[in-house]
Amino acid sequence: MEKTTFRIPKMDCPSEENLIRMKLDGTASIKNLDFDIPNRELTVFHEGSLAQIEKSIGELNLGSQLISTEFTEQTLFEENSNQKKLLWTVLAINFAFFGIEMTTGLVSKSMGLVADSLDMLADAFVYGISLFAVGGTLIRKKRIAKLAGVFQLVLAMLGFIEVLRRFLGKEAMPNFETMIVVSVLALIANGICLYLLQKSKSKEEAHMKASMIFTSNDVIINIGVISAGVLVNWLQSNKPDLIIGSIVFVLVVQGAIRILRLGK
Repeated sequence: MEKTTFRIPKMDCPSEENLIRMKLDGTASIKNLDFDIPNRELTVFHEGSLAQIEKSIGELNLGSQLISTEFTEQTLFEENSNQKKLLWTVLAINFAFFGIEMTTGLVSKSMGLVADSLDMLADAFVYGISLFAVGGTLIRKKRIAKLAGVFQLVLAMLGFIEVLRRFLGKEAMPNFETMIVVSVLALIANGICLYLLQKSKSKEEAHMKASMIFTSNDVIINIGVISAGVLVNWLQSNKPDLIIGSIVFVLVVQGAIRILRLGK
């Protein structure tokens, strides 16, 4: 068996990993894929010719470069059953808080909470696509990615429109107490996800590291919404809430575009 390592500079999140996984799905010569997202590297364990694998990765336009190919005697690879259970847990937490933040955001008139709920949904989509990709056909995977990406993009666009409307009009101030309390709970939830991902025995695998990066970014967003809540109360203005909402909506759009790339 051969072990080939590629450097992929533009592989910096789970979306790119899933893109590569789907692109290489069904290639009989591939026995295992080992992603190292922090170092932007992919190791392919395969038999036979490398030409088709290299061609397929190159078609994704992620700047892939062949680093090395060497013989390996490794033929056994760890099962990822624990990893799947972990992803289901993180998926459930993210989806639950999507519902909680969306509901409380609408009730408290906080665009920061609404935007953060969509960011939670974006992460749930990433984890969900990773899970539903297992055992499914390539066409099915692409359809799921397209539907998820379009749905997320539409919600983000509606969010931007609402933020603009509130900037131009006179709206009641969001309930800063609800913003802070719910964001603290979301922060705790993301902290639990981060802890579970770090604790996992599979954390050395690349998409576990990528998930940790995503969750860490979510923690930063939660702190941003909490800070906006404090500023809303201090300044007696809804502008901090609208600003943090706008920033998070931009991140949600970026996530939607990445998910849509999985469906190509």
